[in-house]
Formats: sequence, C-alpha cells, structure tokens
Amino acid sequence: MSRIGRKPIDIPVGVKVTVAENNVVTVEGPKGKLTQSFQQCVSIKVEGNQIVITRDSDDKFHRAIHGLTRSLINNMVDGVVKGFEKTLEINGIGYRAVKQGSNLVLSVGYSHNIEMVPPAGITVEVPSQTQIIIKGADKQVVGEFAAKIRSKRPPEPYKGKGIKYSTEFVRRKEGKTGGKGKK
Repeated sequence: MSRIGRKPIDIPVGVKVTVAENNVVTVEGPKGKLTQSFQQCVSIKVEGNQIVITRDSDDKFHRAIHGLTRSLINNMVDGVVKGFEKTLEINGIGYRAVKQGSNLVLSVGYSHNIEMVPPAGITVEVPSQTQIIIKGADKQVVGEFAAKIRSKRPPEPYKGKGIKYSTEFVRRKEGKTGGKGKK
C-alpha cells in the first residue's frame, strides 16, 4: 500500500467536498472552489470528515496514481483553506515590476515592457519594484504563472541579473580573466 495514498485527508470546518461520477472531485472553501477529475483506477470516498482514497489493484500504474491522487486532493483542500503563494525577486539595474490594474508590467532590460495578464483566480501583489507575490487557491496555476514570469528573464550566472524565486540560489560564475593575448 502506498504510504502517501493510504493516509486519509482531514476535511477542515467550512470546507465542502463532493465526489461526482467519473471521479470528479469538487472542493469548496473560503478561498474559492476547485474541481478536478481523477483516474478511474482509484476510488475516492468521503467518510465523515475525512477523504479516503483506495486503489483497485496492485498494478504499478495504479500504485503510482494512488499517491498522486491523494496529494492532488490534499493540495485542493489546502488551497481553498490557506491558499498558495510564490514570491519572485528582480535583480538588475533598471529592472522593475509595476502593477497596472490587475495586470503585471515588467521592465527587464528589453526595448519594450512586458505586460502579463494573470489567469482567473490568481492575484498579483507588487510590494516593491523588485518583488512580486503571486497568490491563489490552485497550486498548479500559481506555480505555472510564477514560472511564466520567471521565463521572461531568468537569472544569469555572471552578474545575477534577472527574475528568480525568493528561495532560489543562483550559482555565480567567474568572468573572463584578462590574460595576455597573442602578439
């Protein structure tokens, strides 16, 4: 039995979980409503104030899906209760972020500004010009949007300029040394 998959998920007070046919799970809470469909090889049941996930067989694929399904449902429950957050930092002279309405405008060394529209359910905060905070109930969408912002100017290893996660460590490289050239 999967160590992760066999753990039941506790449903906090104020959260409503429904399992429809074809393993479509809907979780509603104070931060929003999330819906996702899962594989048919696992059965999802709401028993009291817990969600229990069991698999049909001991097949390798079914074992893999068992733990994955439990983790995804747990993230849905955590998302509607607490929400998820990613913090990005901008390094570089003249590099900055500004929020215009709900959109994010990045000035990161290109000849033009980059305007990014956040997906539904995502809020973007810019407490300073060099910090971006992305918040939302869906962990996957929050991470995807943060990765999309980071991809506009990833950090480079020589000067460390670019957009990076706040927890990311950029390994720095030494530049060229001024050796003697050929005569």
